[in-house]
Amino acid sequence: MSTENEGTAVPPAPSAPPVPVDIPAASPQHPAHAPAYAPTDDDPTAQMPVTPPGAPGTPGAPGQPPHAPGAPAYAAANSQGGSPGAAPEGGWPPPPPPHAYPEPGAGGPGDGSGWGTSYAQPAPKPGGRRGGLLAAVLGAALVAGGLGGGIGYTLAKGDDTSSTTVSASDSGGDLKRDAGTVAAVTAKALPSTVTIEAESSSGEGGTGTGFVFDTEGHIVTNNHVVAEAVDGGKLSATFPNGKKYDAEVVGNAQGYDVAVIKLKNAPSGLKPLTLGNSDQVAVGDSTIAIGAPFGLSNTVTTGIISAKNRPVASSDGTGSQASYMSALQTDASINPGNSGGPLLDAKGNVIGINSAIQSSSNGGFGTGQSGSIGLGFAIPINQAKYVAQELIKTGKPVYAKIGASVSLEDTSGGAKITDTGAGGTDPVEAGGPADKAGLKPGDVITKLDETVIDSGPTLIGEIWTHKPGDKVTITYERGGKTDTVEVTLGSRVGDS
Repeated sequence: MSTENEGTAVPPAPSAPPVPVDIPAASPQHPAHAPAYAPTDDDPTAQMPVTPPGAPGTPGAPGQPPHAPGAPAYAAANSQGGSPGAAPEGGWPPPPPPHAYPEPGAGGPGDGSGWGTSYAQPAPKPGGRRGGLLAAVLGAALVAGGLGGGIGYTLAKGDDTSSTTVSASDSGGDLKRDAGTVAAVTAKALPSTVTIEAESSSGEGGTGTGFVFDTEGHIVTNNHVVAEAVDGGKLSATFPNGKKYDAEVVGNAQGYDVAVIKLKNAPSGLKPLTLGNSDQVAVGDSTIAIGAPFGLSNTVTTGIISAKNRPVASSDGTGSQASYMSALQTDASINPGNSGGPLLDAKGNVIGINSAIQSSSNGGFGTGQSGSIGLGFAIPINQAKYVAQELIKTGKPVYAKIGASVSLEDTSGGAKITDTGAGGTDPVEAGGPADKAGLKPGDVITKLDETVIDSGPTLIGEIWTHKPGDKVTITYERGGKTDTVEVTLGSRVGDS
């Protein structure tokens, strides 16, 4: 599915993937009559197209309806020096597919790049700074009586000399929000969320969201939110009370699309958001998303969990590497700028990090930046927590692996171990997990534990929900026969 990195989604087993979400830049030169909240091509966040794993006409696993006309699908990727569509160690780092999402002319930012829409770089403002949002403020006059905070009525006597007015008993007083209501959850969570501004050394950048992870000042967000500032750029985080702090990148994981930054001169009394258990989330559970869509900081939206384990592939905007996730899908409104923000359950616990959205191909508000159509995707917090803790400890991500290269081509039958690895390496790492388990080039992996695997990207995303050392059961096909084998996952440190 696509999201603003808010990223590209890979169909569930099978289904379709999404794009990443950063804040679109605003142009102060917009005419006064321009549409309100009109995103521009210099939006800092790029939308990623959906990438269903099925072959043309078969976007998903057997039994699923064909992919909707016009919806982007996973493009075949050619590994450097290897056979087409091959990716090392479970597909990482995979080369970007040759096709862009959406197709050229569809209005999506980043046309011509791989893995969906590329991360949109806002055009530099005067002075080399970009970002911001021009929004027309529309006023509406309330003409009819009885509209507003109080409801009442007037009983007029025949002589019109007196009247009786009935008002709400709590009119003008403080309203107490019951625990568990959206208002109560929001009041508690908002003070621990921040709007992040990232700027590269050349002055380009964008906006995203993050949330307080611990009392030491660590903030968790998406990698694609801070990618511009990783090498010598500038970072800042602004709380809802208006206090702004400079920050630095502690570590970033491109494959997971997770990053940790730390506030400089962090204030005392920081209240980390409570982390929930994303494994216990059920379809239909209520969700609350907090972020800065299109630059509108501290925005709260609600919805439900629409699906779980949705395969999603997205780009960090550089066009060189992709990230994979087995995402939580929600219909809470998520737009560019929501990236990195918390997805909460009804009790205010963080269950995911908003990362990508599936969007229509014609853009939003008549521009190239599409908005929410009710298909948002979040990185499950159980996975994000593990990644964040590793980044705080060592500054580098640790990935689970099977030690085999798999095809990234459009298929619906599973993840095929390629005949040649990336860069001419062996497709099955000698002495690696797959080798020890007896897997060979040409084997087609169709299940990992009880999860159906319909493509290489789906397999990668599912492997990365595990930790090195975990034992998994792999079902595969060879020579027309199906067999299973237990594999102990290995590890790889870093993104390179």
